[in-house]
Amino acid sequence: MTVPTPAPHIDDSRISQALAAGPGLVEPRQVREILQKAKELKGLSRDDVVPLLGVTDPELLGELFRTAGEVKQAIYGNRIVLFAPLYISNLCANECDYCAFRVSNRALDRRVLSQQEIAEEVRWLVDHGHKRLLMVAGEAMPHDGFDYYLKAIDTIYATRTERGEIRRVNVNLAPLEVEQFTALKARNIGTYQLFQETYHRPTYAQVHKFGRKADYDWRLGAIDRAMQAGIDDCGVGVLFGLHDWRYELLALMQHIDHLEDAWGVGPHTISMPRLEPADGSELASHPLAPLGDTDFLKLIAILRMAVPYTGLILSTRETPEIRRAAFRLGVSQISAGSVTNPGGYAHPENQVAGQFSLGDHRSLDEVVRDVLQLGFVPSFCTACYRLGRTGRDFMDLAKPGEIKTHCLPNALATLQEYLQDFAGADTLQAGELRIAEDLDVIDEPKLRRRAGRMVEAVRAGKHDVFC
Repeated sequence: MTVPTPAPHIDDSRISQALAAGPGLVEPRQVREILQKAKELKGLSRDDVVPLLGVTDPELLGELFRTAGEVKQAIYGNRIVLFAPLYISNLCANECDYCAFRVSNRALDRRVLSQQEIAEEVRWLVDHGHKRLLMVAGEAMPHDGFDYYLKAIDTIYATRTERGEIRRVNVNLAPLEVEQFTALKARNIGTYQLFQETYHRPTYAQVHKFGRKADYDWRLGAIDRAMQAGIDDCGVGVLFGLHDWRYELLALMQHIDHLEDAWGVGPHTISMPRLEPADGSELASHPLAPLGDTDFLKLIAILRMAVPYTGLILSTRETPEIRRAAFRLGVSQISAGSVTNPGGYAHPENQVAGQFSLGDHRSLDEVVRDVLQLGFVPSFCTACYRLGRTGRDFMDLAKPGEIKTHCLPNALATLQEYLQDFAGADTLQAGELRIAEDLDVIDEPKLRRRAGRMVEAVRAGKHDVFC
């Protein structure tokens, strides 16, 4: 018998009262006290966050941004993890006003990739340098039901080329029953990812017309069911542009607090997509609550300080310029070289409309080179998943800032592997320089030796070196 999970609760009245009382006139002294608290790396409360929402003064905003960057550096160092989304289906039974996959979009060419086609997509991604994927599907079961997703995961892991393999599959699927989450766990997935889209109930009902996704509470409880099934690395997120970003941020923090209280572990990742144009969607091109660039960057910075241990994900919805700015504010994971339609990697000539429009169309190698030139280390690491550093074990290392002692050697080793196997000449040069500089500035002798040995092992021809 399945034991009921605790029910998340978003306290709308509490959020509304906080927004009504705050973030009006901002007192610089109070803001600076909160920023000083953030540097302790223990996170921020709702009461801390509310005054930060109203910061507009350029000097104070600059201090806020710098503090977020310091927090990210203290926890994660200067690495940026890269992945690619793999869309295996665009079937959907929901009517979501903002999405090209919605069931009423008759103009969309519907596709469910066969296992052979999934393998073909994976081979393309592997041969271009990817090591971790996010498997994504529309929210309708294919003809062979839930087993299709399990077979797809098996196919991804089983597919290899002369140039490598995918080492970790994260999944973004519709909310599941506990028993189905248990089956996902048995397939050795990494993170289970699901966005609430909007925490504001009236807006949620307005934009989700029908389908299982119209059930707000079923979706909100999905992370609890995943946790109950033993998936302790879960990702949450908001689709910004549907409702006031300040409300969404405070509601997201309530959800995070619930997960911490109920399971002893918060989200492994938080995603922050903004609405982008989607095929046939008027709403996607004209958001109900547009989020401008400055407020978007402020949102990222506040999140980094509020939940310093959590990975912040930025997708290719955003332009290269916004992504570059966000790296310095705390983003730690990005997609690169992405497509958002089934079959779009191996056969771009047969592309159907994607789920949404992209802002960054660069190849993986171009993104890697850009990340290097900005002073960051592109990482393809999957070590934590494979060594069991998940859930509470990961948080025990992340919260005091110790995780980077594992992450930096792994990041440098995976970067060296990418450089040797896939990089163009300019990327190779920039990467070798970055590795040399990062090894040189490691203060702790034991850590420097470990990282150096791992890089040298890769240079000697060994692959998949991790610790």
